[in-house]
Amino acid sequence: MTSGGPDLVPMIAIHHVNKYFGGLHVLKDVNLEVARGEVVAILGPSGSGKSTLCRTINRLEVIDSGAIAVDGQPLPAEGAALARLRAQVGMVFQSFNLFPHKTILDNVTLAPMKVHKMPRAQAQRQAMALLERVGVADQAHKHPAQLSGGQQQRVAIARSLAMNPKVMLFDEPTSALDPEMISEVLDVMTTLADDGMTMVVVTHEMGFARRAADRVVFMADGAIVEESAPAEFFGAPKSARAQDFLAKVLDH
Repeated sequence: MTSGGPDLVPMIAIHHVNKYFGGLHVLKDVNLEVARGEVVAILGPSGSGKSTLCRTINRLEVIDSGAIAVDGQPLPAEGAALARLRAQVGMVFQSFNLFPHKTILDNVTLAPMKVHKMPRAQAQRQAMALLERVGVADQAHKHPAQLSGGQQQRVAIARSLAMNPKVMLFDEPTSALDPEMISEVLDVMTTLADDGMTMVVVTHEMGFARRAADRVVFMADGAIVEESAPAEFFGAPKSARAQDFLAKVLDH
């Protein structure tokens, strides 16, 4: 063990990251570190670069300059090393991305069997435990189309957890859901946070950010404008951009 111990190495380290889409500068010299077990909520108006930043962490978006490391390891460019990294970094999207022709159980067992070569019986035991954890074990033998959106998103979370990831990324995980389904997904995410999972959550659910996040990162125009503890951010935002944003979202 190195002096200072591994806990001092941030789980995610983003240094001077820039990203362009053509002539559009979507991430502008972004610096962010996320500690082990920390829950960071990324907030900001549409088009501020939140989702792009989230997607760079497992290289779904390739950066133009700067550096990103996960658990002390620089992001691999491609190939087997990138596949290994993606297995360690779970990702939950707006759309559930479940395989429609497979049962819920098969959706959750597929990756551990293929990637980790886990025996089917063990993968199924793990899957049932995870489906129990997210509250949909009774749906295991149904197909995704037979479940509500909230149930499908909880299955998507279970599927990510089946890979035993070091980090979970959530990109607007509730934005495609009806209001009554949002809380059931946020409840599962809050439990994960309480259990010590390192999480980066792009969200417009202010209640979740206030309740479950350790830190709020506010982005606008491709840059991090401010970051602070939730109580401080919601109670006394420092920047005019954040004040304006909160005035709009908290009025509705």
